[in-house]
Amino acid sequence: MEKFLEYLREAEKIVQTVDHMAYVTFPLIKDKRLLLKLLIETKTAVANCINAILQYEYLNKRITLFKDPKINFRVFKEKCAPGYKITYEEIKLISELFEVSEKHKQSQMEFLKDDKIVILSKNLDINVITPEKTKRFLALAKDILRKTRDSFRGLETL
Repeated sequence: MEKFLEYLREAEKIVQTVDHMAYVTFPLIKDKRLLLKLLIETKTAVANCINAILQYEYLNKRITLFKDPKINFRVFKEKCAPGYKITYEEIKLISELFEVSEKHKQSQMEFLKDDKIVILSKNLDINVITPEKTKRFLALAKDILRKTRDSFRGLETL
């Protein structure tokens, strides 16, 4: 099976799981670790969609891939996103999702306040993750997945 289809199928599984966790599990248990897990898994799903698009475009010799993921993301933004009807606003939200996820990974301290997670960076910058923000990222992941799947329709039964 083509690598781009594997990325797409994995993204579909993750989005289904995250959707259930965000709308069913989290409201019941309100555990900060679950909110962080939702954020990380949503980032993974979006990254899988981007990787599927990049792989497909590379196989069709429309782009060149690099070892540096930042360069590949720039190629995605500039050369691929318009063809998949991914808007500038969605690109900004993807960048925000990746940035928040990276800040979480590098965070010195995180704590729960009410139902929000506060992430403190090394230089004491504050990022706040709310259930609403997580759901906004999930909606983004669903849109990107839908647009990717629609573009690949007919290649193989998805």
